[in-house]
Amino acid sequence: MKDLINRIIQALVDSPEQVEVLEIRSENVTVYEIRVAKADIGQVIGKQGRTAQAIRHILSAASGKAKKRTILEILE
Repeated sequence: MKDLINRIIQALVDSPEQVEVLEIRSENVTVYEIRVAKADIGQVIGKQGRTAQAIRHILSAASGKAKKRTILEILE
């Protein structure tokens, strides 16, 4: 899942070498923290948050089979 997020984010940004995805696991929830260059934050979030919401939907669909909850956080 982490690789999927990493590939999606790297395809969106202008500085793919600065993309960091941190995975924090607990029993029922997995949190993915994304760090990108300051100039690329707008591209990851998208207009009115649509890009970030689309990535969250992909995560939700992919993690639904494993019956786990995922959270996506975009950090500065």
